[in-house]
Amino acid sequence: MDDLATLEQAAALVHRYMPPTLQHAWPLLCERTGAQVWVKHENHTPIGAFKLRGGLVYMDALRREQPQVAGVICATRGNHGQSVGFAARAQGLEAVVVVPHGNSVEKNRAMRALGAELIEHGHDFTAAQDHAKELSESRGLHMMPSFDPLLVCGVATYGLEFFRGAPDLDTVYVPIGLGSGICGTITARDALGLKTKIVGVVAERAAAYSLSFAAGKPVATNSVDTMADGVAVRVPDPAALEIILKGCERIVTVTEEEIKAAMRAYFADTHNVAEGAGAVPLAALLQEREKMAGKTVGLILTGGNVDTSVYQSVLMAA
Repeated sequence: MDDLATLEQAAALVHRYMPPTLQHAWPLLCERTGAQVWVKHENHTPIGAFKLRGGLVYMDALRREQPQVAGVICATRGNHGQSVGFAARAQGLEAVVVVPHGNSVEKNRAMRALGAELIEHGHDFTAAQDHAKELSESRGLHMMPSFDPLLVCGVATYGLEFFRGAPDLDTVYVPIGLGSGICGTITARDALGLKTKIVGVVAERAAAYSLSFAAGKPVATNSVDTMADGVAVRVPDPAALEIILKGCERIVTVTEEEIKAAMRAYFADTHNVAEGAGAVPLAALLQEREKMAGKTVGLILTGGNVDTSVYQSVLMAA
């Protein structure tokens, strides 16, 4: 899945449904960070997040390889579920999405609008995922993983676009949820034969991948408590961690206040809405401002799907 020809095929598929997203070097953001900063605007896909790419590639392969499948089910905090809903509808498949209680109200609405059946279960992503696995068996639905080589291949298409559209990047900061985003970025970099450093970013209150990176093996946490729901993962995926250990330069941990400050900075400097997970790369760069001064840096703005009430409180806290 990591050779350039395969990624090019995936990009051609993705671009049937959406154009390449743009990358911009915003002057105010460069001024704020002290670096030449390029932002990859994955908040501008048809679902407002990068996840769509992986869903399209996975669902296309599923339809071709298992034509008997009538429907799919997944667990999500929102963006993966929107991707599944969008891609399933494009392939004429039923989509069932399981979310934890207290999930983003507006992400839930968006998933329903895409035709997905929404089920609320459990207190976090892992509990929702366990329930989805049970339902997949009882209802005869294909269990759509949150991490898979096909998902990584699809997500890697933003990396192809970014590395070609903003060449000579010294470092790219990528959020880590379950891992498809950073693994896709690593995959695209390696397929293109580049030396760009990839830095992962996690929330301090969802530090499983940071702990795992330091230990060199999966380390789960007992709970997650971050407003950046897209990175609220307490059990690392072993396959994702293996790729991260080989291809990631380091992992930066950011606080809740740093995430909120980055969300405000994105709006002030670019007038783009960044959800918590989408803002963590900028939060990490601001934390490492002195280290990265004068360098050419990429930030993956992975999504802009934040509830209005949450975003209002973040902006008003300035």
